[in-house]
Amino acid sequence: MQIGQTITQFIIEEQRRTGGTGDFTALLNDVFTACKNISSAVNKGQLIGVLGSAGSENVQGETQKKLDIITNDMMIDATVWGGHLAGMASEEVDEVSPIPSRYPKGKYLLAFDPLDGSSNIDVNISVGTIFSVLRCPEGVSDPGEEDFMQPGAEQVCAGYALYGPSTMMVMTTGHGTNGFTLDQNVGEFILTHPDMKIPEDTREFAINASNERFWFPPIKRYVDECIAGVDGPRGDNFNMRWVASMVAEVHRILVRGGIFMYPNDARDPGRGGKLRLMYEANPMSFIVEQAGGVSSTGTERIMDLKPTELHQRVPVVLGSRNEVERVIAYHKEEK
Repeated sequence: MQIGQTITQFIIEEQRRTGGTGDFTALLNDVFTACKNISSAVNKGQLIGVLGSAGSENVQGETQKKLDIITNDMMIDATVWGGHLAGMASEEVDEVSPIPSRYPKGKYLLAFDPLDGSSNIDVNISVGTIFSVLRCPEGVSDPGEEDFMQPGAEQVCAGYALYGPSTMMVMTTGHGTNGFTLDQNVGEFILTHPDMKIPEDTREFAINASNERFWFPPIKRYVDECIAGVDGPRGDNFNMRWVASMVAEVHRILVRGGIFMYPNDARDPGRGGKLRLMYEANPMSFIVEQAGGVSSTGTERIMDLKPTELHQRVPVVLGSRNEVERVIAYHKEEK
């Protein structure tokens, strides 16, 4: 790997090392094209009238932004025609999206969140796109929901695009995590952050503190100890961050370390958490683990979970190894 090489060259070299056929490379290039288009729309914002509510809700009952719908269509339009996908699933759509009969079908499944953190879009805070690639089960030509029910450990690839001061693509194919920055002058993602590694220790945590009254004891214990600073049991001062965009939170952790927590809580414990397993937790867990971090529900490894439904939610605790393992230990002690 060489700093300055394009993401296409990087993927082709990965393909050569693993003996791939080229379908995977072509699929990823379609995903990258979609993210470039999304980046352009996000950057133009109200100049092209894409901000504000769409006046509808997604399957989770969340109010959709105009850009939620626009970016979902962009991802589908860029990937549906290439002949590399057997089906796709979006956080914004109730059911699996089939490949129209006029297009050839491939051997991969694509799951994606077209615009993570879209509640921030109207106030110009960083948002992103998250994607996960799975293999379609052998012999299946028209995949349904059950064919997407694969543990995160079976992902072929996961990645996210961050639309911030610069647009970045961070991805893994199971051989480390690498970051690429979009050069707007040439329209290419260029390798700028090779072999990203998360520091094992951190003094920075991210959680929505407004939910404190609903937290279960292990999470409350951990946060209380961090807030107590040098006078508490940790004997050190911690900083708290919260962007309300998972892409932005995870990217910060990849660059300088930290722990991100979106736990289940007492408001609706039966829901199982806030973040979606297939569109958010699994791909981010793959990226984080490949960078040397840890990702857990607090009680079990996220990528070991077998999904039971397309829009399943899970608690998420991920980031620097030693801090995540501390939270896991607190959950074990609570049992």
